[in-house]
Amino acid sequence: MFHITAIYAGLIGLFYTYVSLHVSLARGASKISMGDGGQTDLNLRIRAHANFNEYAPLTLILLALAENQGAPTLVLHGAGLTLLATRGANFYGLTSANGYKVRYWGALATYVLLLILSLAVLGHAVM
Repeated sequence: MFHITAIYAGLIGLFYTYVSLHVSLARGASKISMGDGGQTDLNLRIRAHANFNEYAPLTLILLALAENQGAPTLVLHGAGLTLLATRGANFYGLTSANGYKVRYWGALATYVLLLILSLAVLGHAVM
């Protein structure tokens, strides 16, 4: 069982629901069903949604594999919390006027997290 991964998958699922509604509500208010209609705000919401969907699933898979391989609980919680923080930073960075620096650090932390989890899972698999 993936008890720790399940916690973060559930939290990421809730966050993803919010991010999705953030796009859907803007689409409804603008009466735009496809694309962004040239609206910068909607474009940024769509991009934040897509970015979330690009990174969260792979990171959760790596987290589950690390948990299955016996990674320490503290490491798993650290990775899960980092995933939540990086997705939050990216969302904030894309949807706020002054969020560039937050998004930059969120992206950097995302790359580091992916690198560490990938190397750890791969290293454990080949040893």
